Amino acid sequence: METGHTDACHTATLTVSDGTPSITFPTLSGTIGPDVIDIRTLYSKSGKFTYDPGFLSTASCASKITYIDGDKGELLYRGYPIEQLAVNCDFLETCYLLLKGELPNAT
Repeated sequence: METGHTDACHTATLTVSDGTPSITFPTLSGTIGPDVIDIRTLYSKSGKFTYDPGFLSTASCASKITYIDGDKGELLYRGYPIEQLAVNCDFLETCYLLLKGELPNAT
């Protein structure tokens, strides 16, 4: 997910069967991949944490550089598949891409 912006029209509601009130969370849209539920306030609103062993359904940060989808076997850097970078770019070109956001031109 890139920087992620809140979509005011879309929310997700958590209902726990222990009688505590339902809690509504905003969703965030990334440039690639599925929308995410912003649960940063979960603990302060409910006193509960999430349990996601191995971070299988958890985005740990917003990134403009890296996109990972393990189920699909995708690893992108600045929108380029890692396989393409490994075959077509050298180390310095890849560094330039990561730092500047685009591949260097031939000049």
